[in-house]
Amino acid sequence: MVTQPAPNRPTVLIGAPHTSNWDFALMLAIAWSQRIEVHWLGKHSLFEGWRGPIMRGLGGIPVDRTDPSRIVAEVIDRVHAGEVFGLVVTPDGTRGGHTHWKSGFYRIAQKTGMPVTLGYVDRTTMTTGLGPTIDITGDLSADMDRIRTFYADKCGIRPEKQVEPRLREECGP
Repeated sequence: MVTQPAPNRPTVLIGAPHTSNWDFALMLAIAWSQRIEVHWLGKHSLFEGWRGPIMRGLGGIPVDRTDPSRIVAEVIDRVHAGEVFGLVVTPDGTRGGHTHWKSGFYRIAQKTGMPVTLGYVDRTTMTTGLGPTIDITGDLSADMDRIRTFYADKCGIRPEKQVEPRLREECGP
């Protein structure tokens, strides 16, 4: 693991590139090794049946994909209520089939004041770790340019499923 120091305050921890189920396990391992208490967002079907208590015990928060704005509001409410945690998010979604990153991480960081920590998996160098922790400025293009620059040389476990760090909101109306 090659990592910068863990942030000393609650953070939105991006796990990217997310191209394999192993990425999730690696990002949790990085967070735990750095002693970052984390929650993570996962599709609601991961929480059904016997897996539910395990996933919640690992810090999972189920996401109903039919109303993704609801989960953003719920996380913001939890932070504003004083709950302290890091939040692992994989904004490039479900390991393929997408052309843009999901913007929930950005909205959560902006509305809570939480910084964004750039976590990564890099198949090319066979490393994982934490990159810089950045404060979101509200200048979407500039913020995403910083994120794109960091991830430009990172390659996921399955490179053919990788998505460039670009939000749909950057493309205009």
